[in-house]
Amino acid sequence: MSFFKDALSMFKKRDLLFLESYKESEDVYTFLFEKENDLSWIAGQHGLFTITHKKVKNKTRPFTVAAAPAENVVRITMRISENPSDFKKAMLELKQGMKINMTGPIGSFSLKDNSPSLLIAGGIGITPFRSILKQIESEGNGIGKPIHLLYLDSNKSFIFKDELDAIANNTSISVTYLDLRDDLNQEIDLFTTLNKDDGKYFIAGPKSMVKSVSDFLKSKHIPKKNIKKDAFYGY
Repeated sequence: MSFFKDALSMFKKRDLLFLESYKESEDVYTFLFEKENDLSWIAGQHGLFTITHKKVKNKTRPFTVAAAPAENVVRITMRISENPSDFKKAMLELKQGMKINMTGPIGSFSLKDNSPSLLIAGGIGITPFRSILKQIESEGNGIGKPIHLLYLDSNKSFIFKDELDAIANNTSISVTYLDLRDDLNQEIDLFTTLNKDDGKYFIAGPKSMVKSVSDFLKSKHIPKKNIKKDAFYGY
């Protein structure tokens, strides 16, 4: 069913009006776009964003919509190195009033039931979880399941930390910040011991990190159906 929904979403294209951009950390930038009234998404989904104000090679890239559907803005957040791609250079050149094109939203990386959930973010992989947790906060109906976010960042930059801490203070969601992989594995072990096969596991981050964590979970006999992955390419 998700495949057919995604296929239909691929025909939904619209221009987004650029509002502003700012730095989250030394090499992470957030870009905000106007949200039209008929645009919505499920927290955790992504869109395909296309540069339209100049000609660039590989003009379309997938990015998580890092805003919650309840927020009145489209937010994408990305890491931009000292030698960025033509796409990211074009993003930095956006001026207020310019537009980019969005296809979608698509994807099934979302919380859907009341199972205990472990959210595992690696670096920039925090973006879908920001959307998911901000949406839970906005609904304000309480949480019927334990949700624990593990945020691994070897650079200790921890973007969105203030927002995540505020969510944790106002809900039953818990957040643990980590900078060592061994510590991440220990936290995962603790969750799997407490929840066994009832737990659901959501992993987002660079492709190598997602694969490594997924393999670790499988080595703990976590059923494949309980693991959802969102691998970020190019990092």
